Amino acid sequence: MSDSSDSPRGCPVAHHGAELARLYGPEAATDPAGIYERLRKEHGSVAPVLLEGEVPAWLVLGYRDARRVLDNPRQFTRDARIWRDWRDGRVEETSPLIPMLGWRPDCVSQDGEPHRRLRAAVTDGLRAAAGRGVRRHATHYANRQIDAFVDAGRADLVGDYAEYLPMLVLSRILGLPEAEGRDLVESCAQVLGGGEDAVTHDARIQEILARLVERKRSEPGGDLTTALLEHHAGLDEDEIVSHLRLVLIAAHTTTSNLLARVLQLVLTETSRLAGLISGQLNVSEVVEEVMWDSPPLAVLPGRFAASDLELGGHRIQEGDLLVLGLAAGNLDPEIRPDPGGPVHGNQAHLAFSSGPHECPGQNIGQAVIQTAVDVLLHRLPGLRLAVPPEDLSSTASTWESRLDSLPVEFGV
Repeated sequence: MSDSSDSPRGCPVAHHGAELARLYGPEAATDPAGIYERLRKEHGSVAPVLLEGEVPAWLVLGYRDARRVLDNPRQFTRDARIWRDWRDGRVEETSPLIPMLGWRPDCVSQDGEPHRRLRAAVTDGLRAAAGRGVRRHATHYANRQIDAFVDAGRADLVGDYAEYLPMLVLSRILGLPEAEGRDLVESCAQVLGGGEDAVTHDARIQEILARLVERKRSEPGGDLTTALLEHHAGLDEDEIVSHLRLVLIAAHTTTSNLLARVLQLVLTETSRLAGLISGQLNVSEVVEEVMWDSPPLAVLPGRFAASDLELGGHRIQEGDLLVLGLAAGNLDPEIRPDPGGPVHGNQAHLAFSSGPHECPGQNIGQAVIQTAVDVLLHRLPGLRLAVPPEDLSSTASTWESRLDSLPVEFGV
């Protein structure tokens, strides 16, 4: 590895005086896996990188190092108020990184007792929502989406199905009108995609959710918004809006991405499609495989070093930003020497994060995906890809890699 020299390993921006790899831009959009592989060869399990705006960060590529960061909030806090580049004014409030990394009054921005208080409210609310028929809602909206294209005998299962179905279910869970939910799909994509419009779309999401909270104060219902308003933790207005935003963006983007990747795998590996149709294979087994090989968040934002320490052979300074390479960690050759080997029954992947901040709504997302696949296969006999598998393409941002389209044909 190139870091075996005697050069100091400190702040990523000064690393060896070399030009750092960027997790954004043309190469990152088309070949993020190639960047991760090159960085692992050059730097080992932790690598210096640049994010949008030339903002320095450490990318954690190793599985064990990722678990250390995720499982130790006292060493690696989620509280961005200690992020040195932001604190010192080198990251503007208009930066597209702020919607993903900036501090907010929500449970993912805090640790310890504040985190426990806020997370309990979200977990209780999601548990109650899950008990009110997530699969029923998913079945209803899956059929609605299919009704719109079934007579054509062809469709794009990304744009016509996976992009909207999770948001429609989430709209019911949050108490949002369906039209507003459909409208928010684009804003969520812009926040995850970065770029100059990310902050504008993030503000738009918050405005819509603030109006929702006001409505629910006078018109309570069996939804997450009402549950947060009435929770004994006593959340204030900003905390409620921030958590609705968190659930909306995180749950929609990860579930829609994961659903698209599951459908891609099923349709490009005909043995899996046959297994699902015959009942010999369960959808959850396919989901598990995708979570290892194509986690819906390729890079998880972010953690901040609470003190000077060493990680992966590098000296990390207090206030440094670390981002977690979930896709890279899942393919770490130290824990997965044969990436093509079976993973059935192995849930040790990093797709849902780990530690105190592990995703609290993963069961809801998986219920939506399982229902979406089941309904689709039931409604569309003879479902098949309309293009060669090698023609399918993806576009990545810093945080995720999304399938561009999934053209299919089926019997009418």
